[in-house]
Amino acid sequence: MIAEIKQTTESKMQKSVETLKANLGKVRTGRAHPGFLDQVQVDYYGSMVPLSQVANVTASDARTLAVQPWEKSMVAKIEKAIRDSDLGLNPATNGDLIRVPMPMLTEERRKDLVKVVRSEAEDARVAVRNVRRDGNDQLKRLLKDKEISEDDERRGQDEIQKLTDKYIAEVDKQLADKEKELMAV
Repeated sequence: MIAEIKQTTESKMQKSVETLKANLGKVRTGRAHPGFLDQVQVDYYGSMVPLSQVANVTASDARTLAVQPWEKSMVAKIEKAIRDSDLGLNPATNGDLIRVPMPMLTEERRKDLVKVVRSEAEDARVAVRNVRRDGNDQLKRLLKDKEISEDDERRGQDEIQKLTDKYIAEVDKQLADKEKELMAV
């Protein structure tokens, strides 16, 4: 019983950290990265699909992304989708290749991005703590139903707290790495 609760709690905490990693990956640093355009949605014959499903996205150099649509008819739609996204990019079409230059990050913009990253990290910490609370509530319910002893409940809570500390430390490490990456010129 307790092992099941611990395992479920750990997998949920792991998912919270993985979500943070994905969210931090969307925050742009100074370098062009193909994953940066992952959130762009393109109108493909009436349905909205991710850009990666209608085009090949590559980093042609450190400051430019190249988007190669699989169909010539999609060039204008992809360009419009990138321009309309909230990423602040201005794509330029060259035949059937779309070049997306990445603007330089100003010091002010870097500080704004650090605030965004810190907010994401705090959301992840809250998620981990909520998972801890749920796990402890399950243990208390088992104790109330007299399915486990008070010692077992206490031991279970200690193990869940150790997991919480481990995953909070992982969140802090992710945050520190991303802040360092953002502030590097």
